[in-house]
Amino acid sequence: MSDPQAQGHAALMDSVYRGQRHIYDLTRKYYLFGRDRLIAALDCGPGDAVLEIACGTGRNLAKIGKAYPGVELYGIDISSEMLKSARTTLGDNATLAPGDARDFDAEALLGRGRFDRVVLSYSLSMIPDWERALAHAATLVAPGGSLHVVDFGTLETMPGPLAALLRGWLAKFHVEPRASLLPEAGRLADSEGLRLRSERGRLSYFTRLDLGRPR
Repeated sequence: MSDPQAQGHAALMDSVYRGQRHIYDLTRKYYLFGRDRLIAALDCGPGDAVLEIACGTGRNLAKIGKAYPGVELYGIDISSEMLKSARTTLGDNATLAPGDARDFDAEALLGRGRFDRVVLSYSLSMIPDWERALAHAATLVAPGGSLHVVDFGTLETMPGPLAALLRGWLAKFHVEPRASLLPEAGRLADSEGLRLRSERGRLSYFTRLDLGRPR
């Protein structure tokens, strides 16, 4: 990664997760809701290629592999610290590589340029220029494939004090809910000819999106 912004973000993520990666899965299960709903909606078949962008510890990819035997698993992450955990979790069951979610070269890093399912799970809220990352993810979806996103929602139906407390706590981890995620996905769907389906979690806590590409 020669881009100074990418290098800076990689260093920031490594500093955040150097210690956190050891307790990440244990602690995040209490507030990263909607991830298992995303996995259930993938509807993969044997031989399908599944890419998770910002794969973190590999938790989601491991669950995808268990839920859909015979799929091919791929993951990229900007944090070398998180990739250490992912490699421990997944072993030889996935192809993993370091990469910037905004513009990584999938063919060069992973050996293929299109995937049947592409996943972004609680990552856009941590990625600078997240709209670019979302648009890039869409370009990696093969004909007949789909892009699946889950992340913090608008929090608009959450009581104000609770929402403010949550935002303040998330900011300590450099996380910012993307209030315009659904409208941005709608614009992307229109421009790319994708079918968009969305789900909003209770109290607008999370937003889940499926963007399908026709064959």
